[in-house]
Amino acid sequence: MGWELSPLQEERARAILQLPDILKDLSSIQFQRETLSEGNSPFADRLQSEFSSIFHQPLLRGTLGVKRSSSPKRIGVVFSGGPAPGGHNVIAGVFDAMKRLHPSSELVGFLEGPEGVIEGKYKVLDESILAPYRNQGGFDLIGSGRTKIETQEQLRASLASIERLELDGLVVIGGDDSNTNAAILSQYCKQKEKNISVVGVPKTIDGDIKNAYVSVPFGFDTACKVYAEMIGNIGRDAVSARKYYHFIKLMGRSASHITLECALSTHPNIALIGEEILAKKMSLKDVVKQISDVIVERSEKGKDYGVVLIPEGVVEFIPEVGELIIELSARLAEANSSSKEEIVNTLPPLAKSCFVSLPKKIQDQLLQERDAHGNVHVSSIESEKLFMMLVQEELSRRASYRGKFQPVSHFLGYEGRCSFPSSFDATYCYALGSVAALLVDEGVLGYMCFVGRLKGDVSSWQIGGVPLTHLMTIETRKGKEKPVIKKALVDCKSSSFITFEKERGKWACQDMYRFPGPIQFAGEKSVTDTIPMTLSLDLSEERR
Repeated sequence: MGWELSPLQEERARAILQLPDILKDLSSIQFQRETLSEGNSPFADRLQSEFSSIFHQPLLRGTLGVKRSSSPKRIGVVFSGGPAPGGHNVIAGVFDAMKRLHPSSELVGFLEGPEGVIEGKYKVLDESILAPYRNQGGFDLIGSGRTKIETQEQLRASLASIERLELDGLVVIGGDDSNTNAAILSQYCKQKEKNISVVGVPKTIDGDIKNAYVSVPFGFDTACKVYAEMIGNIGRDAVSARKYYHFIKLMGRSASHITLECALSTHPNIALIGEEILAKKMSLKDVVKQISDVIVERSEKGKDYGVVLIPEGVVEFIPEVGELIIELSARLAEANSSSKEEIVNTLPPLAKSCFVSLPKKIQDQLLQERDAHGNVHVSSIESEKLFMMLVQEELSRRASYRGKFQPVSHFLGYEGRCSFPSSFDATYCYALGSVAALLVDEGVLGYMCFVGRLKGDVSSWQIGGVPLTHLMTIETRKGKEKPVIKKALVDCKSSSFITFEKERGKWACQDMYRFPGPIQFAGEKSVTDTIPMTLSLDLSEERR
């Protein structure tokens, strides 16, 4: 590891995790096949065309059956994308499960993400290497990266690396884009008639990998607990100093799951949920008025302070700003030497009007370097500062407002990605890694592993695999339509959102801040007593 372990690191490395009952005797696990319907997906024909070799695969549900024998396996693992707490436990779960299935099995870790697969950079992982990383944060055991495996050259090189290392399977630990690449690699291997298993593991702190089988991606719980501690601390400061409004931007590039979870955990005065803004077709002016109304009402009660939570990607949900971003993304994708002024001048009238109405600093951020998908780099837009400026302007126009508005901005982002995984994430990730190893042992490819029944005791958790193509849709990337894993947005009809909607009126003008404090690893509460609040509320309807 290269540095001295702290007492907490040593304690966490020694911690023994509970396994679901179904994972206690791996040799007795069998996978039942269930036919999946693609429903009324408008993209089914396109997806079937692009993934003809792995389309219409069955759902796999783990069950206990007769004992079976396993041969030694050689499995590769790779981290892809940004870090998320619990990744090391996924690898530990793969390692322990493959060794239990056959003690002669070997684990290979690809270095620096998918680039390591393409270039064949790896190291063999054994218990002496893994031991200090168990229950630890980060992805530093083997590193990660954002290189994609999608071009023919990248696919050929990746397959060559896999075959050179004589791997039976590859476990891709990543988010929606990473699992999309796992599907592309699966299709390629199947077309080439290579007997190689490719399995994805759902990872992202944003919480937007959710579907009928994957209730939550790993890392979400821990990141939200880290952010909630900080928001609680800021809330305590607000009610102590009584003179600042804290505008806090939270991770969530395409969905507001983190903001919803943190709002339920900390009770801020205002929390914007992008999906609600879109559903209600709220304009930028509407959102600014909503925030300003609360500030004015609190001021009338002698409270010129408060906490406002803002999801990172909220501006995309505001209709006129969302349209502006779409128009800019299309032009930026096509632009070679065009100046910023030329790009703006080609915008349709409404989009141009919206652009001109924004503060100069935000205009510049909209025209910055594009993101990995060729679109406007929304995460670089300081939305918290945008709302601070616009609210300041709105309040200055209200003759009846006599308060003192002193805003302070915060962005809680990277702080949550590499924390010690919570007890839930540590246990969940270890189980996910075990299921990934089982799916490789089963010899399947083009699947995402899942662990379900998460609201029940760990002993009753269930396992399985869902075909990656079943989770896919078509989106525009770099001006072209491409198949991708569909992002899950906040459901405004879900129990978690309805609970938030019911309670937020009380939080707005009263000081009802909640202070969760740091993540706890010991005490009387079980792992499933401390699952994410949104997950707990929404799984009250779980039927899986």
